[in-house]
Parts: sequence; structure tokens; C-alpha cells
Amino acid sequence: MARPKEFDPDAALDAAMELFWEHGYEGTSLAMLTGHLGIGRASLYATFGDKRELYRLALQRYLETRGLDPLELLSRPGPVLPAIRQLVHQYVEESIHDASRKGCLVVNTATELLPEDRTMARLVESSWDKLEAALTSTFMRARAQGELAEGVKPQSAARFILTFLQGIRVMAKAPDADRLHDAALVALSLIEP
Repeated sequence: MARPKEFDPDAALDAAMELFWEHGYEGTSLAMLTGHLGIGRASLYATFGDKRELYRLALQRYLETRGLDPLELLSRPGPVLPAIRQLVHQYVEESIHDASRKGCLVVNTATELLPEDRTMARLVESSWDKLEAALTSTFMRARAQGELAEGVKPQSAARFILTFLQGIRVMAKAPDADRLHDAALVALSLIEP
């Protein structure tokens, strides 16, 4: 008869996510994980597999649960450019007010583990693909509503904003409010008529 787990796997996964988010994959040791999660190595391996699999599960949890939902914001009816403007400014404000300077786990994963780790690359790319698709659809609506600057292609604008937003996440490691606000104003001016 198997012994029942003496810990909550969901709470342990959340704790692992926070630890990886703060220290990165390489910077998080098994000793740190077992100590922070309050479980032994055998329980960690039996429940989550190895450290890499735990990181993958933590990244998936992050993608499912963290912060601002740009897809919901971009799908609201009405004028489009105010939603894009709000999205960009939310990324800026989140970065400025991130006291722990953890940034974004997706971007952190991209800068630490890609391109070598194809499993993590698929998760990162999937996240970016979803945001790009939502932005493209939003810019297509903007074009139909006469809100998009002449000559701006919806998919190109979506890729630009996606890249700009991920750049903001990188800059979150050492944010400068003036730099981020100025960059946001310039980025938005490129798509507005």
C-alpha cells in the first residue's frame, strides 16, 4: 500500500515556480528546492520527476496563472488603440513596480534556456504565438475601424508590439521609469494614425 503524500503538490509547484522565477533554472539547486518546498528528494522525484521536469511544470503553471491577461483586454469590443495603449502601459507599470526585479518567467526562460532546450522553447514560443495572434486580430480590427496608421500591416504591428513588450520584460530587471515611459510613447506613435 502506497503512503499518502504528506504535502500539497499544487502548493509545492507554486513554491517551486516562485523559486525558479527568482533564481532561474541554473541558480536554483535541488537543495534549495527541497528546503523551500519542505520535501525530500525522493518525494520531489516521485511527484515531479527531475529538476528540468519540475521547471517545465512551473513554467506551465506560470503561463496559466500569472498576472495581466492581454488576450482578455484585446478582445474587448470598441475602439482598439486604447486597449493596445493600456496593454503597453500596463507592461511598463508592472516593470516599474516589480520590487523584486524578477521580470517575467517566460522571458527569463527564453534568455536562460533557449535555443538549446527545445521543450522550453515550445512553451515560450506558444506563449508568444498566442499573444501575436491576439495582437494581429486586434490590429485587423483597428484597420477595419480606421484606427491604424496608413501603411501599417496588422501582422507587422503585432510582431512589433510583441517584441516591444518582451523587451519591456527584459528591462524590468533594472527599470528606469523615464526610459520605459519614453519608449512606450514612441512605440505607440508608430502605430497610431
